[in-house]
Amino acid sequence: MPLTLARVMPSYRVNVLGFEEVPARYSWVMRHIEPLPIEQVLPALRDALRGGTGAVLQAPPGAGKTTGVPLALLDEPWLGGRRIVVLEPRRLAARAAARRMSVMLGESIGDTVGYRVRHESAVGPGTRIVVVTEGILTRMLQSDPSLEKFGLVVFDEFHERSIHADLGLALTLQTRAILREDLRLLVMSATLEGAPVAALLGGAPVVTSEGRAHRVEVRHLPRRAGTKLEPAVAAAVREALDVEGGDVLVFLPGAGEIRRVEELLREVDADVIPLHGNLPPAQQDRAILPSPQGSRKVVLASSIAETSLTIEGVRVVVDAGLSRVPRYSPRTGMTRLATVRVSRASAEQRRGRAGRLAPGVCYRLWSRQEDAALPERSSPEILEADLAPLALDLAAAGVRDPGELRWLDPPPAAAFSEARSLLAQLGALDRSGGFTRHGAAMTRLALHPRLSHMVMKASELGARDTACEMAALLTERDLLRRNEGVPEADIRTRLDLLRGTVVRQDVDRDALRRARAEVAVCRRSGGGKSDRGRTDVGVGVLLGLAYPDRIAQRRPGPAGRFLLRNGLGAFLDPQGLSREDYLVIPELDGKAPESRILVAAPISIEEIRERFGDDIAIEDVMEWDPVSHAVAARRRERLGAIVLRDTALRDPDPALVAGALMAGVRREGLHVLPWDSGARRTRERITFIRTLEAGWPDVSDRALMDSLERWLGPRVGGLARLDDLTRVDLSAALLDLLSWEQRAALDRLAPTHVMVPSGSRVPVDYGDPTLPVLAVRLQEMFGLTETPRVGGGAVPLTLHLLSPAGRPVQVTRDLAGFWRTAYFEVRKDLRGRYPRHHWPDDPLEAEPTSRVRRKK
Repeated sequence: MPLTLARVMPSYRVNVLGFEEVPARYSWVMRHIEPLPIEQVLPALRDALRGGTGAVLQAPPGAGKTTGVPLALLDEPWLGGRRIVVLEPRRLAARAAARRMSVMLGESIGDTVGYRVRHESAVGPGTRIVVVTEGILTRMLQSDPSLEKFGLVVFDEFHERSIHADLGLALTLQTRAILREDLRLLVMSATLEGAPVAALLGGAPVVTSEGRAHRVEVRHLPRRAGTKLEPAVAAAVREALDVEGGDVLVFLPGAGEIRRVEELLREVDADVIPLHGNLPPAQQDRAILPSPQGSRKVVLASSIAETSLTIEGVRVVVDAGLSRVPRYSPRTGMTRLATVRVSRASAEQRRGRAGRLAPGVCYRLWSRQEDAALPERSSPEILEADLAPLALDLAAAGVRDPGELRWLDPPPAAAFSEARSLLAQLGALDRSGGFTRHGAAMTRLALHPRLSHMVMKASELGARDTACEMAALLTERDLLRRNEGVPEADIRTRLDLLRGTVVRQDVDRDALRRARAEVAVCRRSGGGKSDRGRTDVGVGVLLGLAYPDRIAQRRPGPAGRFLLRNGLGAFLDPQGLSREDYLVIPELDGKAPESRILVAAPISIEEIRERFGDDIAIEDVMEWDPVSHAVAARRRERLGAIVLRDTALRDPDPALVAGALMAGVRREGLHVLPWDSGARRTRERITFIRTLEAGWPDVSDRALMDSLERWLGPRVGGLARLDDLTRVDLSAALLDLLSWEQRAALDRLAPTHVMVPSGSRVPVDYGDPTLPVLAVRLQEMFGLTETPRVGGGAVPLTLHLLSPAGRPVQVTRDLAGFWRTAYFEVRKDLRGRYPRHHWPDDPLEAEPTSRVRRKK
């Protein structure tokens, strides 16, 4: 049956003047006598689900899909009396949708329509439509993988692409493929492209509703540079109240901005109402329900009001253009909330809120140029989020590899691998990657895996109550409002506020209420001993159970700088905790190069040794000390990057010392080695032969540095200082690189000296391996017609012919040619400069000599 007033109000007659004696609870229906736009596509949607097991419904905000579709499908024959489960992205939307459908049926919540959200349920034995938040579906699949009581799963507002929606769809597709071929899936979205989702569902049909949106005029009011957000928003709201009619819906990034704008609008002639997910249901309802006759309201909302909710009476939207989203960093292992520009799709969703019932106006606090630069859509959360909860849920479902499931966007491999490593560290996975009993217990607490592990382990220590309090403080928004000035980081202050033992003016009352509710639920979850009155389990120890990678040690120097176990740096603004030697830090801002510590607790070295002793490694470390130019041998107790104790090591392993010494050589450079003339000549001779024959070792700086252990290592045993290296014969060390055959050929191919006609042994200079040089006095070469050669006769030496004073007078590689030509010019010059020496007319017939001889 189509969704009409006859269906939702069967007991009341309609005449031309309207309804008679309609109760107040049907006031919403009275304002929506016009058929909802979604009714036009309901026949096509019914046909799609009758002919297959999936469909995609694209319908803009205000079309009525959230409440109209489940009611319209309730009597379908393929449902067979089973239930429909509708997934909403937020608790507020889930409760509001269930309440609205119940009103349309003239029933109470829990009759035909009910809901289940975190820590709250309104479902009766006759409930046919259950509206849930997305994490609830995962729990339902873990307890009943076949979803036996359900015939249809509806994913509403899927365009938001929350990680829970992606996981829920992947697991439901697996259920349909393996256990329930008859299970229907319906994905509904306002802005998402339907084709990729339809393909994921196996080629499901796409049904599109045009909706019924009134014209909304867009007015840009860009903020001036340097202007704070809140005053600009307040000014826009005042202008809207002065110029336009109807109620005003304001979009702000989060609760802090909402609170500050509320203060600035205290004097306006309208009811200013905050709306965000941390408010109690009664206050949320106050924002959603219509204003009393003759009054106006201004709803200050987070992105919670973008979809699913219809806020009565809104004619004006003021959009700050920002949203707050979680951003996870695999480098730091931390998630922080980042304030980002909204996407174009989100901006359009927000604008559409002003045109639900009549033409409206949307004030955008950015320029037209900035508008053109907005991203089309927000990034799916699964690509940005901490994947540890998802990895735990998959492990509970028996899925080790996400590739086993079908995803619109699969989890990034690196982030998923890191998430499983964390689960293994927390004991949720065994060494083979299998799911443990401890992991199964963690899933029952509906907390982040870190906090679930903390509560479970604290139960064994008799400290469950305190662990529940800590989990609540870390799950909910901070109890202390972070205004101007240095934020207080000590979590023990928040614990005292939670317990009511201290009272402060800067407490966030909503956060305090929610935290206490979380504590109550955690304590009711059972297991463990009460710790009331106990003092032997410190707060830092409990935090360390949840965040073992964030135990931190104060660095030397000024107070407030810390080194985390995972190797990252952090700093703490001046306060009591900044002087502690060790902290556990569950919350940082994640910024580089050092993160600011936002929440922490002290832990003692004794507590670290007692509770985390199994993680402490003892290692003997040999390090090069660049100041003393020597190897420092130390024994260290290390917790990750943190050194707990560092003492001098007696009788260190000589091999380790040698390795550290060579590391020092690498650090300082080869020039620190004792390169005497013999070692340099050996190196040059080997290099020369390498230019002639393949297979000879490379003795360049880079090659020697790369093979340091091979040629230098065997000769540094027992040495620990740079000065000790003077005892190393580097020439012999280099010769160790040669084979037996190469050593035998070395003197033949690259002799160190050449015998010249005078009988002198003159050294050969191989400094330039392509042009080896023989520097010899000219008189010692008389009578020699051929240029001396090396390299087995392949390379003529470059002769530097010297005067009696040892100065070059000629450079040649053709000695015979020199005697024939250039000698006579040289002879003229030398006879004048060295008259006591013999300068014959025929040098080939003269007697070579290294002495001074008078002329005859």
